[in-house]
Amino acid sequence: MPLQSTSGAASYDAFGGGTVAKVNYIEDFFQSYLRTGTGASASVTTGLDGSTKETLVWTKSRSAATNHKLTDNVRGATKALSSNTTSAEATDSQGLTAFSATGYTLGTNTDYNNSGATYVDWQWVSQPKFFDVVTYTGDGTDNRAIPHNLGSTPGCIIVKSTSGGYPWAVKHRSLSSASQYLVLNDTAAQTTTFNPWSTNPTSSVFYVNGSASSLSNGDGATYVAYLFAHDAGGFGAAGTDNVISCGSYVGNSSATGVLQNLGWEPQWVLIKSSTDGSQDWTIFDNMRGVTTGVGAVDARLHPNKSDAENNSFDYVQFDATGFTPMRSQTLTNSSSNTYIYIAIRRGPMKVPTSGTSVFGMSARSGTGANATVTGSAGVSDAVLIKNRGSAVASLFSSRLSGTNYLATSSTSSFSPAGSTILQDNPWDVMNGVKVGTTSTITNASGNTYINYLFNRAPTFMDIICYRGTGANTTQSHNLGVVPELVIVRARDNTNNWQVYNAAGGVGNNLLLNTTQAYQGGSPVSTLTSTSVRFAYDADYLFDCSGSGVNYVSYLFATCAGVSKVGSYTGTGTTKQIDCGFTGGARFVLIKRTDDTGDWYVWDSARGIVSGNDPYLLLNSTVAEVTSTDYIDTYSAGFEISSTAPAAINASGGTFIFLAIA
Repeated sequence: MPLQSTSGAASYDAFGGGTVAKVNYIEDFFQSYLRTGTGASASVTTGLDGSTKETLVWTKSRSAATNHKLTDNVRGATKALSSNTTSAEATDSQGLTAFSATGYTLGTNTDYNNSGATYVDWQWVSQPKFFDVVTYTGDGTDNRAIPHNLGSTPGCIIVKSTSGGYPWAVKHRSLSSASQYLVLNDTAAQTTTFNPWSTNPTSSVFYVNGSASSLSNGDGATYVAYLFAHDAGGFGAAGTDNVISCGSYVGNSSATGVLQNLGWEPQWVLIKSSTDGSQDWTIFDNMRGVTTGVGAVDARLHPNKSDAENNSFDYVQFDATGFTPMRSQTLTNSSSNTYIYIAIRRGPMKVPTSGTSVFGMSARSGTGANATVTGSAGVSDAVLIKNRGSAVASLFSSRLSGTNYLATSSTSSFSPAGSTILQDNPWDVMNGVKVGTTSTITNASGNTYINYLFNRAPTFMDIICYRGTGANTTQSHNLGVVPELVIVRARDNTNNWQVYNAAGGVGNNLLLNTTQAYQGGSPVSTLTSTSVRFAYDADYLFDCSGSGVNYVSYLFATCAGVSKVGSYTGTGTTKQIDCGFTGGARFVLIKRTDDTGDWYVWDSARGIVSGNDPYLLLNSTVAEVTSTDYIDTYSAGFEISSTAPAAINASGGTFIFLAIA
């Protein structure tokens, strides 16, 4: 049934039934979209449906002091509200001018699209058990029931009069009584003044009062309500996964607060102290930056203020099971203060079906000027960059670990990005990473580079950032299956890159930065589909769980038709490696395990062909070698040629590999 908006009565999506249940994933219903203004009319393609389902787009300039702009397709394009003011709905004729099945169109209004300014758009699409938009006309009565289509009891409701200059009223399930509310455009603590409601909502209606106030049901006034679900299920293959949580916690003023265990990793969190009337509302999201560990700072915006984005201090930390308030910060973790929040799950939840959707690469020439390296579809989460012609290190960096990088051939600690290697905010982009100006490592003019971009996705790849305890430590992950390849590195100590792989098991380890064969022990002791236990003993002191040391770990698994983590025994002759692919491998990493051998990398961007194939070594700074023919094309995976050396195909030798289609 099409989108409905009925003047004078509640209006909402009416989702039609069907004989086949649709599987829902959060990536189809929410996104934080980063962009730079053009100053000219522009289409924004988020991939979310803004035409046949109700949608809300919340826009804020990050680089300038502008009003927040909230536009939904129930009230209609160009009809905007500002969360930081009490103003009635305004017509921004050059604001958000149209919605489409894949996004929306922006005009030239500087609050939305000033040339050179940076913006974030948070887009919600209505879906039962996640989000709903309701419009209605007030009648001045108390305890009036307004129908909604959330399909569950709302965890939070935000109401604004569109016709009058009244405050934004926020009802949250964690406030101390049904009559309490917060004001979105103000720092005020919870209150019952003006009494916008006195009854809790149900799975089909919410209640508003009108006799004492016009905040929610003034006679003849018009309103919009945004409804957010709480732990209602409805998502994932089984239809039982939660994607949104509306909860609360009490701050403790310590360096690390109490983990808010959601059961999943968030991508967006709105936090407000409900008991401290001096504290702002604050929004954090993983696209603008919520980083962990060394030099962590979190980008924040305040819905009650027009201020530009602030990047200072480590206010929250996202991990595989929830988020943790950090530091003794009044915004998120002041002692004895109660805080309410809305948290939205990170995607993708969907298992990928093609390698190109989660892994991209590009062979490029350096420009000597700031540039953005792209190559993968969707949101890029990690990058590996190597100068092909110069003896410099391979750079490895990730969105979760922030602005710094590690070298795969080195034991050096994390290095700051700086402006020449990576830009100051290298992950401030939807797809790819921003490289700097003159460094030979990433972008020197006249140099050639290969870039590998990885996206976190179920059964393909995940990233964990954690802090060592000085003892064996178990860390959660969201790979969804048991990891088959785990690469661990201390970020702030000079340690080896520890590598676990399923073929060697917990009795053997490898080092990414050396040629060593299997050695006894393992960087991990147990692995499950939800956790990894990192080992701490005499062999791995500080390498995996040193007390207070920050770590990053990259987890890979076999994803049907997308990636293959495997092993083989060499023959000394031509050998085909079946990975279950249909179009051959685009990326191949091989390491000998029974004897010394380099970590070889081939890719189709530089050439996996019937003739010579350039390779790089992750454990070395040497330039690529172009004069050998060690692997060839094979539709189901890759083929090792008869000319391959012992390090690739020694008869009776054992080898591990990671291949990506």
